Amino acid sequence: MDLLKQLRYYLAVAEELHFGRAAERLGIAQPPLSQSIQRLERDLGVELFDRSRRRIEFTTAGRLLFDEARALLAGEERVRGLMRMVRDGTLGTLRAGVPPETPAVTLQALLRRLSDELPGLDVDLQELTTSEQVRLLADARLDVGVVHHPVEAPDLRFGPTTDVRLGVVLPRVSPLAAASELAFADLAGHDLILPPRATTPGWHDQVLEVCRQHGFTPRRIRHARNPEFLLGLVLAGQGVAFEPESATRREPRVVHRPLAGHPLHRTASAAWPAQSPHPAAERFAELAAETLTDAVPSLGVIPAADANRPWSVVFDPHTRYTGS
Repeated sequence: MDLLKQLRYYLAVAEELHFGRAAERLGIAQPPLSQSIQRLERDLGVELFDRSRRRIEFTTAGRLLFDEARALLAGEERVRGLMRMVRDGTLGTLRAGVPPETPAVTLQALLRRLSDELPGLDVDLQELTTSEQVRLLADARLDVGVVHHPVEAPDLRFGPTTDVRLGVVLPRVSPLAAASELAFADLAGHDLILPPRATTPGWHDQVLEVCRQHGFTPRRIRHARNPEFLLGLVLAGQGVAFEPESATRREPRVVHRPLAGHPLHRTASAAWPAQSPHPAAERFAELAAETLTDAVPSLGVIPAADANRPWSVVFDPHTRYTGS
């Protein structure tokens, strides 16, 4: 007998705490039910029920197995339901959110993977901040979303996480760009460009706490929701930002320098409601994690000397830097 069937029999007994009623509920005779529970106990090497009294009771192992068995069987039902919907072409629409700074190539790869694995699914992808996604998930107006941690939302489930190492983004003409890596102390006197706290409160507070721990107090906090606006502020000398190296690829006039010791990482994962989730939400979470992981570049040492770089023709490398 397969494990899932044994667990169904176990749950029936666990919920009824009576072999006769459980057998009647399952539509089988009591002896086969008792034999199935005994086989499960032998397979697991524990006793699940105390049968020494008139009313059977849980053992410690039996009580611990209860939630695990329910979760495993619920997962099996989700998989079967999802596959039925794929077979019948009735998956419907998955309302999914992604952060505004998600690169185009990452979105393309994610949508392609979803199309390949769930061809009956219509993905309504929306550009939303973490706070917007958490609110819409709570209001049942979004099915799943990729959020930045930390997130305080006990009614949400979270998929596999992806960590991206962050460094300092600053103008290429900044004196700090000559270094191969920077310490927080090197940023003294600079403003810091961050997303508004309302968009990602947990992440916003975490960045400032790491800055505080390493002795960097920004002269001023400037806010940027959009990646292009953030880069514009950096170019204008309005401050520095903490971003992954990939954020600078589309703008040759800014550079990315690692932080010594790599103290800053941005953690992301998909989130979806714990109650009545969309059948494709968990698979979306897995594919999103795989796609984001594939998109994370290997971060080596970035050369400090840029004199012979091809982008030297875009701007005058001797232009005086007047930023903070």
